Parts: sequence; C-alpha cells; structure tokens
Amino acid sequence: MAKQVQFRRGTATENNAFTGAVGEISVDTTNKQLRVHDGSTAGGTAALAASAIGTTIQAHDADTAKTDVEQTFTAPQRGAITALTSATTITIDLDNNNFYSVTLAHSTTFANPTNTTAGQAGSIFITQDGSGSRTASWGANWKFAGGTAPTLTTTAAAVDRIDYVVKSATEIHAVATLALATAV
Repeated sequence: MAKQVQFRRGTATENNAFTGAVGEISVDTTNKQLRVHDGSTAGGTAALAASAIGTTIQAHDADTAKTDVEQTFTAPQRGAITALTSATTITIDLDNNNFYSVTLAHSTTFANPTNTTAGQAGSIFITQDGSGSRTASWGANWKFAGGTAPTLTTTAAAVDRIDYVVKSATEIHAVATLALATAV
C-alpha cells in the first residue's frame, strides 16, 4: 500500500505567520488552498484556491470548444454579420469578424484589409442603395477567380456577395456571386 503524506495545516492566520522551508507545502484550512513556501516569505505563496476555478483558471467543461484539436460540433456554429460604413474607401479589419455587409452610398475601393490571418474565410454582402449605379474596385491583395475583379450589379437595391479565403497576409482569394438578390 502507498505511504500517506500529510502536510502542515492551519488557519489563514496561522499560515500567514508561518515561514516554511524551500518547497514546503502547507494547507490553509480557512481558504481551502495550498501554499508553497520559499524559506523566507511568511505565509508562502497561495497555489490554487477552489474559488480560482472558473475565474483565474478555466474549469473543465466538456462543451467548451478548443482551438488546437479537431472537433465535431453537434449544434450550428454562427458568426454575426458586421455592418461596414459606406465610404469612398473601405478598409475591413478582419479581426472584427468573418462576415460583413455594406450598403453602398458611394462608389468605393475595398482596400487591402487589416489584421489578415491565413486560413480565415468569410463573406461580404454588398447591397446597392436606392440609387444604385455604385461601383467597386479592390486593393492589390484581393485575387479574384479568373484574374479580374467583378463588376458589381448596379441595379438599385441589388445584392452581390464576395466570398474570400485569406491565403497569406498579402493574398486573399475571392469569388463573386452577382445579382444574388434584391433587397426587400
């Protein structure tokens, strides 16, 4: 049978007055935590309190998604659509989302986005305002299928969609679905 190991223990007041040997562990029975001593600091250093679970340290949750392993989701995963403001130049910050929308009140240039990360993918929903006739040009990092940027549908209230995948900080592959719908 294994040998029993017992640590010094006492109340918080008793622990605060105690200076343990280097590496010695004591138990604070008031706060229900371990303290690790360095041979010179009275009270030692609190290791992990039960109250830290879920605040200082993430508690185990089988429903928490992980970013470093393959996963199978059993419910839909959704991202919001971030509204962009129409301007003569629109610079999308890809840190904000994957999906964007804009109603064009200007002809515009979609500049090279900021905060590009290889592997990010999403869509941009582009709606013509009530006047229509708005055009768009694209920064050099946007690489469209066929080598040519699309000509937007210019009918009033028309909706086009640009789907993109970031290949590198300077290369964004994109395809256009034109005349997708008319806004209601």
